Amino acid sequence: MPILEMKVPSPGESISEVEIATWLVSDGDYVFKDQAIAEVDSDKATLELPAEAGGTITLKAEEGDAVAVGAVVCLIDTDSEVPADAAPPAAEPAPAPAAAPQPAPAPVVAPAAVAAAPSGHAVGHPSPAARKLMDENGLKTGQVSGTGPGGRVLKQDVLAAMAAGIPEPKLPGAGWSGSREVRREKMSMLRRKVAERLVGVKNETAMLTTFNEVDMKPIMDLRKRYKEKFKEQHGVGLGFMGFFTKAVTSALELYPTVNAMIDGKEMVMHDYADIGIAVSSPKGLMVPVVRNAESMSLDQIEAEIKRLAIRARDGQITVDEMTGGTFTITNGGVFGSMLSTPIINPPQSAILGMHNIVERPMAVNGQVEIRPIMYVALSYDHRIIDGKESVSFLVAVKDMLEHPERMLFGSKDPMEVLLGL
Repeated sequence: MPILEMKVPSPGESISEVEIATWLVSDGDYVFKDQAIAEVDSDKATLELPAEAGGTITLKAEEGDAVAVGAVVCLIDTDSEVPADAAPPAAEPAPAPAAAPQPAPAPVVAPAAVAAAPSGHAVGHPSPAARKLMDENGLKTGQVSGTGPGGRVLKQDVLAAMAAGIPEPKLPGAGWSGSREVRREKMSMLRRKVAERLVGVKNETAMLTTFNEVDMKPIMDLRKRYKEKFKEQHGVGLGFMGFFTKAVTSALELYPTVNAMIDGKEMVMHDYADIGIAVSSPKGLMVPVVRNAESMSLDQIEAEIKRLAIRARDGQITVDEMTGGTFTITNGGVFGSMLSTPIINPPQSAILGMHNIVERPMAVNGQVEIRPIMYVALSYDHRIIDGKESVSFLVAVKDMLEHPERMLFGSKDPMEVLLGL
């Protein structure tokens, strides 16, 4: 009988091993072609493994096993007949536009009405889109019943459960039982790789951090004045990250070594700016890359950041979308951070840290005024970037954010450009 050997595909260049994070099917289940049968972790991303053909599956690896790229992880008997109770996996509905009214979710089916309770590894396991929605609403595994293949939780299951009503989460601390039990959880391959890289950066680079503060009032006034028209015309919000990315690309043109990296005894200079934007995801920190940000308009930058962030949080980001950056921006301010020293994202040589905006007293033209202030931090590799360049780069970013019109003129005053000065 024809037996198909399913091998681990290469998730990307330089990746030789992956880890079986979760089997979404059980040994002996019937699977359909292109059905997601497992989630695998690499040191850069989590990817779904689709079935290459329909048939009865035999698993050859356990959850948590490290498997080499190209190794056989399961067998599929393509001659087996489709069971009478088997049904192809239902595709998750595409998200509706923000302006469109949401249809009423389907009512939750009582457990008694279910003919046969699903069983297997997929029971209660949320899809990437469902996991994102659960995380956003503070829902835990087990609070939502799945109707997907093998009992997998789909996005519509979460919406239906929320519509039916879920018990309010307990107050912070109310869940402590008073026991002194200790449990161990295996670190994912992604988390282990992140830990390894961070320690490597601290040990192998001459990392230093310089700080400054930015008066955000000009940017906030500009957003307040144009945000509605901007969204109406471009279909995307006008956020702070777009301004910071634009300011960074302009400053990198003035100080190209901040955009460079070390390769042995050589400096690799880049005549383009591929900006990594650090975002939080259910699997940990992801840094998708905005390619050629230096040639993008503000609305193009905002649209690309939004697209990549959604893909990262939904678990759909690819390795290619997270490699090759020349500079990184991270925003700890969304979590309330006042000040931090971000760690360089290797092999890059610098990273800009944004923080929260707080109203502070500030001297303006000899008068004390209350202004919205953000502290910014630039961590850089002193082996390739001198103190003068790092400080000047951060001052250039600050200057362009406090005078947004200068982003169009390479940090120069528009009147100087007009006068040819």
